[in-house]
Amino acid sequence: MLINPNGFREYDARWLYKDEIDLSGIESLGKGLGTQVINHTKKLNPRIIVGQDYRSYSEEIKFALKKGLISTGCYVEDIGLALSPTVYFAQFELDADAIAMVTASHNENGWTGVKMGIEKGLTHAPEEMNELKKITLNQNFIKGVGNEKKIKDFNQIYIKDLIKKNKLKKKIKAVVACGNGTAGVFAPEILKGIGCEVIELDCNLDFNFPNYNPNPEDLKMLHAISKCVKENKADIGFGFDGDGDRVGVIDNRGQEIFSDKIGLLIARNLSSKFKKNKFVIDVKSTGLFLKDKVLLKNQCKTIYWKTGHSHIKRKVKIEKALAGFEKSGHFFFNKPVGYGYDDGINSAIQICHLLDNQDKNISKLLDELPVTFQSPTMAPFCKDEEKYLVVNNLIKEIKEIKNNKIEIDGQLIDEILTINGIRFSFKDGSWGLIRASSNKPSLVVVIESPTSDSRKNNIFKFIDELLKKTGKVGKYDQKI
Repeated sequence: MLINPNGFREYDARWLYKDEIDLSGIESLGKGLGTQVINHTKKLNPRIIVGQDYRSYSEEIKFALKKGLISTGCYVEDIGLALSPTVYFAQFELDADAIAMVTASHNENGWTGVKMGIEKGLTHAPEEMNELKKITLNQNFIKGVGNEKKIKDFNQIYIKDLIKKNKLKKKIKAVVACGNGTAGVFAPEILKGIGCEVIELDCNLDFNFPNYNPNPEDLKMLHAISKCVKENKADIGFGFDGDGDRVGVIDNRGQEIFSDKIGLLIARNLSSKFKKNKFVIDVKSTGLFLKDKVLLKNQCKTIYWKTGHSHIKRKVKIEKALAGFEKSGHFFFNKPVGYGYDDGINSAIQICHLLDNQDKNISKLLDELPVTFQSPTMAPFCKDEEKYLVVNNLIKEIKEIKNNKIEIDGQLIDEILTINGIRFSFKDGSWGLIRASSNKPSLVVVIESPTSDSRKNNIFKFIDELLKKTGKVGKYDQKI
């Protein structure tokens, strides 16, 4: 059995297949998960929804995972080719005890993984992942007699559920890009169904991802959508990731809108209808939420929290917040808007409702927000076994810089937030973030300044110099 312990990450399990995990390792993961679900639910035969994305090897991974689950006594209900939100929805619709979605999301080909959850609408957090890791690596498995059944055509139940609740009053022309990933089976049909005129871009399934990786934070994908929006004079462009739980957005001018600002527009729209509510956002997100005039007028509160889909949706549930937003494009809508989990297509639908309710295009709505200069999310390489220590040392160093009143681009650090890495802010509202990636061997760097592009770049230079000095940080995936 091959199974690299580092693959058990904060809230997902991800490995390079077959360098870091083999099929017997996947089977053991299934045994570990089955054991964990039985222990938590106190049922001999809990029902587990299983699905997989379109990668060439996902079927064989799923087969091995199911074999492990069944050996513990679990009753597996296989919905087949799916998005992560389709599996999440199935747990509600079929009233199942747990879920397991075989996907590496937006990670490059060669990666595999599993998104898992027991409580409806939630996925494993660090506590559950550590528990699963111990069970699996120590092989403390329950033995039982399970079974399997195929749930036919469940995709259509999911598709029809989103369509019937979300009909638009006016026609919205939307570019829908799926990077040849699994969302191509779902997103065009759903958005057409609610009333959009859809221009499809890279929606045919191809597990080689021939044009770009299906990742709405990837500039190559965003540039392709931008070109298509301008050529077709579209109202908006949507880009979905490999397992359909995230969305990236391009406005009618062909300009990228970072997802945290889309989140702010949606929050404004929702706050007018649902006053005195809470919104949860991740530490990578814009500082505009805290002082937004519309949210303050509607007596809404914003809470910054740890980056990561499991962290944010759990916090949304605990706080009874109306919605949560991540800069990466994960959006979470609680009842009555959604079930609390992240669904990229439902997020795109909420943006369509925003346009449907306003007599303005998306660029006009954006122009009404204060201007800020934002970096993309940048991920410099750092080994899994070193990244958390590197970040902890950087936290100490930046705290010393604040205490010693050392200026960065002519200004002092005003505030430090360390719930997830370190976010350091200045009096003018500029900030920088350094944290460890939860699902890859890398760090995460984000900067925003409401003052100038120059200030944003100077804060990045400061961060980049700190990273170089560690001697443990390598090449960036993208860089300003």
